[in-house]
Amino acid sequence: MKIAISGKGGVGKTTIMALLANQFKKEGKEVLIIDADPSPHMAQTLGIKDIDKIKPIAEMTALLVERSGKVEGSPFYQINPQVDDLLKKFMIEQDGIRLMVLGAIQTAEGGCACPENTVLKRMLTKLLLTPTQVVLLDMEAGVEHLGRGTIAGVDHLLIVVIPSKSSVRTALKIKKMAVDSGIPSISFVGNLVQDKDDEDFLKKALGESPVAFFPDSTIIRKAERNGKPLTELTEEISDAPVKLVNFVQEKREG
Repeated sequence: MKIAISGKGGVGKTTIMALLANQFKKEGKEVLIIDADPSPHMAQTLGIKDIDKIKPIAEMTALLVERSGKVEGSPFYQINPQVDDLLKKFMIEQDGIRLMVLGAIQTAEGGCACPENTVLKRMLTKLLLTPTQVVLLDMEAGVEHLGRGTIAGVDHLLIVVIPSKSSVRTALKIKKMAVDSGIPSISFVGNLVQDKDDEDFLKKALGESPVAFFPDSTIIRKAERNGKPLTELTEEISDAPVKLVNFVQEKREG
């Protein structure tokens, strides 16, 4: 199963991705996270200690151009780059969860991120997974990635939304573009929810109920501030991760 997470900046996509990954791991799944955010920090969220050993494939400029099939002097890229060995070469594992960092252009006037996006798209469409394997894709904030068709190969898109009008506007725009892109399953996930009023606001504003509500948790906030991996939280935050995993699995099987 290939699951992507998207949403407006600051809604907590990476936090929910880490909790989702941990729940899948508890249920015996092999989990691979691909951090495709231009400002990646999934490694810190997971508590990976050897961050310096992670090789973002975006830094391998020559390799990316070669694998994405760019023709010299042409603005176009071939759509079928060979990526098999990238899955091992640029992967790090900790506590049963594997991580790849796509990386992106971090400097002003750094140029087009087309090679990275082409390779990522090929990875998602090429990966053939067994029922015990799950790929979780943490996308950049906003809607740009949908315009590039980067997540065309995913089975399910989770759109994280918090109880604010601006977050809802972005979430609805993401859903519309995702539908137009042909993504088979699309669901909203509520985050930073404090009470029933927040839940009711999201249900009404979105026109449907999110499949799970994650609380505005002081436990999570303190863990992030103190550099504690979210996967090590022993306190029961809520049943939201269990509900979310059950939902996507039932949706897949149904």
